[in-house]
Parts: sequence; C-alpha cells; structure tokens
Amino acid sequence: MKLYTYYRSTSSYRVRIALALKGLSVQAVPINLLKGQQRQPDYLALNPQGRVPMLELDSGERLLQSPAIIEYLEECYPTPTLLVGDPLQRARARGVAALIGCDVHPLHNVSVLNRLREGGASDTQVAEWISHWISQGLAAVESMIGDQGYCLGALPGLADVYLIPQVYAAERFNVSLAAYPRIARVAALAAQHPAFIQAHPSRQVDTP
Repeated sequence: MKLYTYYRSTSSYRVRIALALKGLSVQAVPINLLKGQQRQPDYLALNPQGRVPMLELDSGERLLQSPAIIEYLEECYPTPTLLVGDPLQRARARGVAALIGCDVHPLHNVSVLNRLREGGASDTQVAEWISHWISQGLAAVESMIGDQGYCLGALPGLADVYLIPQVYAAERFNVSLAAYPRIARVAALAAQHPAFIQAHPSRQVDTP
C-alpha cells in the first residue's frame, strides 16, 4: 500500500497512527502542501479533491478521507481493534473522533486559514480564530474522556488516533493545554508508545 501524506497534516497523522497501531507497513509518498504539489495535474488525476491523505491499495484502488481510510483498516485488519468495548463505549470513541475530525480540525485547515487571510483577516485575528476553535473543541474532549489510561481505556483506540494529532496542532499553533489535564495525560502516554512515535511528524520522510 501507498500513503500519500504530508508530515504536518493532522488527518494524515491520524491515518499513520492507525496503520502503526495495526502493524501495517506502507510506502509513504510525500505531498508537500506548502509547495502546492496537491494541486499538480498528476496528483489531481489520482485524487480530484487535491488533498491528503490518500491510501492506494495493492489493487490500485484509492481511498480518500481519513475517516473512510481508518474504517477500511479497521474492517480489513480488525486485530488489534481500534474500537474496544461494548456498543456504548464504541459510540463514545466515535463521538470524540467526529468532534475532532468534523468540528475542530476543519476550522484550522490551511485552506480555511488562507480564505480568512484573503478576506482581510490579520495574523492576530487568524491566531485568535485558531485558538478559539481548538480550545473549544479540546474543552469538550476533556469532558468526554476518562481519568485513567488512554482516552477511553487501558489501550489506545480510535479516540486517541484523532486526539493526538489535534494536540500536535494545538502545540504548533501555541494553544495552551494547561486547562486539559486528562488530555495531557493521554498525550504523555502516547509519547512513549511505539506506534505514536513512529507516526509523529518529526519521523516522516518529508519533514523539512
């Protein structure tokens, strides 16, 4: 399999974590978003949306959007599972994932920030926008996760796959995590876990 990825993309990061947790090897194909490689005709021919991540299977089929890719991996490679527990616990994990993937991450996506700047927003206003939405999202996640272990248990799962890249984004945008001790606990555990270490942006081939 090939993963078209960008080292700093949080959606790519979460797919890398899922792959690493499942012990799956892929060939990383770096797509440099800052250089506009996602808009080049050869990439658009593969992915008409012109974004990352994209997972190309050994069959040549290509999967877009991190939730769909992660669901595919969970269905085809169910061990170890990313969705542990009973239906209620699995629903809680999906809730954390959706909150981050649908309500937080899109609002600090580079295309959104560029649109704000095109509309006349200053750097200070853009920074305030980012801080507001990330802080609001993390406050909600803080109330949704447990007091021990990873987000929802002793082992990492879907919620952690989404949370850790969002923590990375918060730190990159200088959003304080001081108000979120549960999230800080999960981040500290993940920092020692081989799969999260392997997937970290600093370990990617296209890291500047």
